Amino acid sequence: MFKINENFLKLPGSYLFSTIAKKVAEYKKNNPDRDIISLGIGDVTQPLAPAIVEAMHRAVDEMGDERTFHGYSPDLGYEFLRQTIIDNDYQSRGVSLEVDEVFISDGAKSDCGNIVDIFATDNLIAVTDPVYPVYVDSNAMAGKTGDYDRNSESWTRVIYMPCTAENDFVPAFPKQVPDIIYICCPNNPTGTALKKKDLQAWVDYALENQAVILYDAAYEAYISEQDIPHTIYECDGAKKCAIEMRSFSKNAGFTGTRLGFTVIPKELTAVDHPDVAVNSLWARRHGTKFNGAPYIVQRAGEAVYSAAGRKQTQEQIAYYMQNAATIREGLSSAGYDVYGGVNAPYIWMRTPDNMSSWDFFDKLLKEANVVGTPGSGFGPSGEGYFRLTAFGTAENTKRAIDRITSM
Repeated sequence: MFKINENFLKLPGSYLFSTIAKKVAEYKKNNPDRDIISLGIGDVTQPLAPAIVEAMHRAVDEMGDERTFHGYSPDLGYEFLRQTIIDNDYQSRGVSLEVDEVFISDGAKSDCGNIVDIFATDNLIAVTDPVYPVYVDSNAMAGKTGDYDRNSESWTRVIYMPCTAENDFVPAFPKQVPDIIYICCPNNPTGTALKKKDLQAWVDYALENQAVILYDAAYEAYISEQDIPHTIYECDGAKKCAIEMRSFSKNAGFTGTRLGFTVIPKELTAVDHPDVAVNSLWARRHGTKFNGAPYIVQRAGEAVYSAAGRKQTQEQIAYYMQNAATIREGLSSAGYDVYGGVNAPYIWMRTPDNMSSWDFFDKLLKEANVVGTPGSGFGPSGEGYFRLTAFGTAENTKRAIDRITSM
């Protein structure tokens, strides 16, 4: 008789964005005449940049010619893309990496969820709170988070590090020392970012306590302020304690194309096995459970770093950040407390009149026909907050803010 993984039964309800989709679908069914504007899920709306599309067309032509056809990609990804990433994202910032320290994947979400495979079950994790749900849920599925307490809406074996307006969204070092620390910077969902001195403090803390930092830098391309690091490896000692994950989804519109990468320096080793590089464990896992991102998509990723690709994707980023400014300024003028939207395409706002996050979701949907994301869906400290994204069209973004401010 087969058995299921009991840890899945501990998960509270469905994935956050699935729950939102069901609620919106039900509302549309009952109100088919309503014009719904979504500022909820962080999906891009601008098409792929011309330079990227041209590269994909060339790669498709190659795949149709027996002389240039490509089958399975190399386990770690094609070297042409990995070296391009190193040259542009790291070497240009004074960070040296070897090509086999970069692993190409189908996105940062996959890597964030799969990385738990190489760590022991009894590792204690710490997450900034609120937090991207995948970090906690993937550990829960692997049996690493204890039990779910529905009263506190938290897991018994997870250290939650509150990030709220009261502490400027900078997490304090926890009283209980974790083994694995999740940091997303710029942050999803709050849209805020850690300054270099704050991130360096976390690197020093991890080194002192022999912990590893899982650093999600999916929104690095949106950084606009000078004192925000673009990679954790700008911090001294980070190669000995940090794994960095990145995505092409938000910087180049690959949400439907799927491409990302993870960096694991060979200097990173575990305390219990100092002779084993964590890099080799991920290489083993990657080669066994992942068959590689398509050649066509990897060529598209390479084109992101071309002169034309950079110019065109930066124009798209500027478009989304103008939307962020529209949201931030519109809500602020209407008296809402808002955060983020400067170094990330997310705006984090307090719900008015001490309204719960889900109550505000319902109010926004029914009265303004606008969809956002309840802050409580990101963790206990997200209650009383709400997230809006800047990934809509400029027209819909303005219309949505006009509706919200007119409620």
